Amino acid sequence: MQMQNTPNPQSSAGQQAFGDIAPKLAQLSDAVLFDDVWQRPELGARERSLITVAALVALNRLEQLPFHLQLAQRNGVSREQLAELITHLAFYAGWPAAASAVARLREMEE
Repeated sequence: MQMQNTPNPQSSAGQQAFGDIAPKLAQLSDAVLFDDVWQRPELGARERSLITVAALVALNRLEQLPFHLQLAQRNGVSREQLAELITHLAFYAGWPAAASAVARLREMEE
């Protein structure tokens, strides 16, 4: 688990994603989401990544999915585990959502 004082590599993700057009949203994403919520000790980064990817797949939020698939891998989730998560969600979130998520996973470098 990452400690509160440790520099967080995701802490500028909001700035990079949309800081040029929505600076307040970028600031809130970086400061509240990644530097606070993601750092809470009750769940580790791996668990948070699994939860986030599952939510994005279930809600068919494909634009955010590539970033979070890569983050999940950095947080210790294997490509095979991501494929299994998507397969499992096909029965709960729907086949089209799973098929779209598999396409995003395929686009990632191995």
